[in-house]
Amino acid sequence: STGIARLDEMLGGQGVFRGSSVLVSGAPGTGKSSIGATFADAACRRGERALLFAYEESSAQIVRNMRSIGLDLEPWVKKGLLQIHASRPALQGLEQHLVGLHDTVQAFRPAVVVVDPISNLTIERSDAEVKPTLMRLIDFLKQQQITTLFTSLTTGGSGTSAAEDSQVAVSSLMDAWLLLRNVE
Repeated sequence: STGIARLDEMLGGQGVFRGSSVLVSGAPGTGKSSIGATFADAACRRGERALLFAYEESSAQIVRNMRSIGLDLEPWVKKGLLQIHASRPALQGLEQHLVGLHDTVQAFRPAVVVVDPISNLTIERSDAEVKPTLMRLIDFLKQQQITTLFTSLTTGGSGTSAAEDSQVAVSSLMDAWLLLRNVE
């Protein structure tokens, strides 16, 4: 389960397949991070471990912001079911960042991983460099049968072409792609 009943219903009634990769993309404020946190929360409610890699906010900010929408992640952190790793990928090379992700996943052995947002991996890097790195990460997580939710910021606008432009161009690597839009 994604933790969102209506979304699970849209996905056939039970959520996403175990070990699959899901991309949630959209403009700022469409709810990508909230869906990612809800996804992690649902895993913890099932007694499974979840890892949340956050590239825009600190762990404390994430816990506080999710509490504002009625989602309390702190009990899961305290029980050891949820780890939140907040960092800026630009602080180290892309390959070193990937090694750190691998090490964290292997040490914690989560059932669910959330990466929020992968679009931050492209800052000052070319898509040609990022796509193969993401492919290796996705393959590694699939081999481990870890269900993964990636978020990606799209290039503004509410039109179809703007919203469907996944900055990292990895939508073809995913098993499911959720496109979020703000509609006035």
